[in-house]
Amino acid sequence: MMGSRGVTRPMAEMKYHSDDDGAPDNGSEGHDMMSDDDRRSMLKMHHQQTLWIYWTLPLLGLWLLAAPFNFGYLNECLWVDPSGGRGPWFAEQPSAELSLLRARLMTISDLVCGLLLVIFGWRSLTPNRPVSLWTCCFVGVWLTFAPVLFWAPTAASYVNDSIVGMLVMALTILIPGMPNMIMYMQHGPATPPGWTYNPSSWPQRWIMIVTGFIGFIVSRYLAMFQLGYITYVWDPFFGFQAGTEKVLNSDMSHSMPISDGALGAIAYTFEFMMGYMGSPARWRTMPWMVAFFGFLVVPLGLVHVLLVGSQGVVVHEWCTMCLLAGIVMLPMIPLEVDEVVAMFQHLRQAKQRGDHGGSLWQIFWKGGKADGCTDADESPEMISLPSQPWHVFRSSIWGMSFPWTLTACTIAGVVLMFCPTWFGIDIKTTAADIGHLGALLIVTTSVVCMGEVIRTGRYLNVLLGLAVAIAPWLVDNSTTSYAITCTLIGASVVALSIPRGRITQSYGAWDAYIK
Repeated sequence: MMGSRGVTRPMAEMKYHSDDDGAPDNGSEGHDMMSDDDRRSMLKMHHQQTLWIYWTLPLLGLWLLAAPFNFGYLNECLWVDPSGGRGPWFAEQPSAELSLLRARLMTISDLVCGLLLVIFGWRSLTPNRPVSLWTCCFVGVWLTFAPVLFWAPTAASYVNDSIVGMLVMALTILIPGMPNMIMYMQHGPATPPGWTYNPSSWPQRWIMIVTGFIGFIVSRYLAMFQLGYITYVWDPFFGFQAGTEKVLNSDMSHSMPISDGALGAIAYTFEFMMGYMGSPARWRTMPWMVAFFGFLVVPLGLVHVLLVGSQGVVVHEWCTMCLLAGIVMLPMIPLEVDEVVAMFQHLRQAKQRGDHGGSLWQIFWKGGKADGCTDADESPEMISLPSQPWHVFRSSIWGMSFPWTLTACTIAGVVLMFCPTWFGIDIKTTAADIGHLGALLIVTTSVVCMGEVIRTGRYLNVLLGLAVAIAPWLVDNSTTSYAITCTLIGASVVALSIPRGRITQSYGAWDAYIK
């Protein structure tokens, strides 16, 4: 079921679409022509089959009501202060009074959230109450943010809220599917018109789930230090006191009102969980979700990568785990951007067809028809991953290719990153900043543009290569050998960024924009 329709495909709907022989009906016309009464009947059947979920919500509410007392939120012996002597966003310096306030805020938050889950979880036991389910879902979102916003003074409160928050989100919109989506969803083939693969298939999504979860673990580890729950972060290359501690407690990090590590953990939480959302046709059935997922991964992901990579320029120190968090995010950008392109194509085509009366707002929130879609996708079933891991992995990166030109640009950027150290350039000088910042931007641009739908973006490397080639000659603290090496690297990046490279897939109308 997960391989062909997605975990959110209701079992009741599968039964409804079966013919007399029990074979599923792959067409969409039968469902699209159903009456509202038929859809309500299907909704009730699906609700009965997932009733255990709605019983779990009030139970989690009771758990939250007891959590402040079970985990000792108000026990001052368990309170800790944020690292680096910083205070939360609502105070400048830590103090006993401030810790008490933080503990009280966490206690009130859990009690209110627990009460809301009991009330609206109980209401969700009755079918066709999407407002109650969405209310519970937003409670889960708040639980993910609360310990970070309030700088939870105990590790137990941070862990409890974040885990319960993920459970609530999963129980409301991931496992049972979007509330009341049965009332308007339309089925059909999942591959976008003119595409040779489906960017929302499960092989395309599992790699995003895995990388997002790895980023979540790494960022959460950094957050535990910044929030004060642990006093040491392992760093195999730069050392804790020599690099990591200085980065995590730097003025750059403290300029943010909340822990940047915890903020990264929140972002990765939504990213890996949203990888589970929707069927393989979600690019057209849930455009809003793909847009939000794409916003998290692409623009916010780029900001995350650039902020992490700039630590050598701004802080003049390095942190291995911080770099790992950025490295995990970087390939997610080209892997996700194709799904966003398919979603935007659908919005334009659905509006032209007049879906939902031509209302772009309705199409964005409810999706549209499957006109022109095909079954051309040749992705293997996810069930074959244990027996054919390489075959599944290759299908996971369709839409991202590795032309030797961009691969060479990436290698050149990595070499440039080490050049200031090799040539004895002081890390705190402008000359070193040119190498480090230039390398960061070249590597980021090269890897992102391995996504075929945005291959045209590689021309940015032409400007970056010119800047790297010229700038070392114009600043102090630069040696001749260092400047010559930067010039050679910059010139090679310029030359390598001009050829497009082979495009391995087709992207419908978007093919015209891949230059």
